[in-house]
Amino acid sequence: MQIYWTKINKIIEEMPDVKTYLLDCPEDFTWEEGAHTHFALEGFNFGDKPNRSLIRHMSISTLPHENSIGITTRIKEECSEFKTILRNLEVGNEVAIFKTHSNVPLKREGKNVYLLSSGVGLATFRPLILDYFERTDNVSHMHSLNIDSSRDFLFPDIFESVPDKKFTSQFVDNRKDYYEEVKNLAADKDGLFYVVGSDEFLVQNIEVLREQGIKPEQIKLDKHEQQLSEFLSM
Repeated sequence: MQIYWTKINKIIEEMPDVKTYLLDCPEDFTWEEGAHTHFALEGFNFGDKPNRSLIRHMSISTLPHENSIGITTRIKEECSEFKTILRNLEVGNEVAIFKTHSNVPLKREGKNVYLLSSGVGLATFRPLILDYFERTDNVSHMHSLNIDSSRDFLFPDIFESVPDKKFTSQFVDNRKDYYEEVKNLAADKDGLFYVVGSDEFLVQNIEVLREQGIKPEQIKLDKHEQQLSEFLSM
């Protein structure tokens, strides 16, 4: 396993409790849209075993041509040891990344693509949308549906409807309206449904989609194969 140590080159305060950490790209490091990585803080590998409290599974919110590895995360006032340390890091500090992989690359199968997310889950979808904007072929239409009660939306310059690109973006502020919209979208029995959020959020979305006749192979989750089959068989 290759561990890449790299430096923070910029910290963006997206909103009061959400930050994006932009990291230098190591020379031979590459990734594709929808990628996640293991993001680790200094000291995680000091002992005989990795200190898992200093490692998190994070989505990469940028594309390679942006020349920075973006990690976007919510850091609440009351937070874990990992987030407490992360909150105090500065430009120039080193972090580690390893085991980078994409479970949710953009499928170009001539179908409509629906991006279903909660809150900061938008960070996983940002690269998919940018990749789609650069090359819209073999995607009929892309629609983002996000539930966020804060009304302080992430990446407002990306998550806005662009009719010319056949991209629509929709926000709702409560679960009832959100799941009604999911049911409406599931009227497209041929669409591809990408879901990002907590495990509870994934289970609820899968349940609603399956009730509407959406097949397991149409549902895309940021989970490796074994976890994916466990979620989809619930």
